[in-house]
Amino acid sequence: MLAKYITTGLVASALLATVASAQTPTATTDRNNAAAPASSVSSQGEWRASKIVGLGVYNDNNESIGTINDLLMDKSGNIKVAVLSVGGFLGVGSHYVAIPYEKLKFVNEPVAYTGASNAPANRPASSTTTGTASTTTPATASKPNPWYPDHAVFNATKDELTAMPEFKYST
Repeated sequence: MLAKYITTGLVASALLATVASAQTPTATTDRNNAAAPASSVSSQGEWRASKIVGLGVYNDNNESIGTINDLLMDKSGNIKVAVLSVGGFLGVGSHYVAIPYEKLKFVNEPVAYTGASNAPANRPASSTTTGTASTTTPATASKPNPWYPDHAVFNATKDELTAMPEFKYST
């Protein structure tokens, strides 16, 4: 009986070793023919679409009017529509509206707030850096992120956006 269990264990181990060895590559010729790594491609001045989704949208009066929920593109890859999440509180009661993408203006500089009480909860308070006596360069504001803008601007009020027809994804 014990010999039967030992034999079964050895056979199972041999099968697992065979499967594991089948997964390792045997030829390196495929690696030599591979394309150049993506790090050699320059992407300066381009934004990551994953960072645009979720970006805050403000009006011309620096009032928060919603967030970008989705970007819709045509078959050639050009972004045509931005779907905004507007209204509601903390996502409850909000609805989606579709606006033409070219109507959005993207801004790299943070929104100018008049007081700490106006700052949205999802934005960190701006900090000022002070130099030490040994530092000869003046303290400057943080550099904007090159991979995505700080926020978007759309010329509408919250009431105008919530009055727009709701966008629904067709199935």
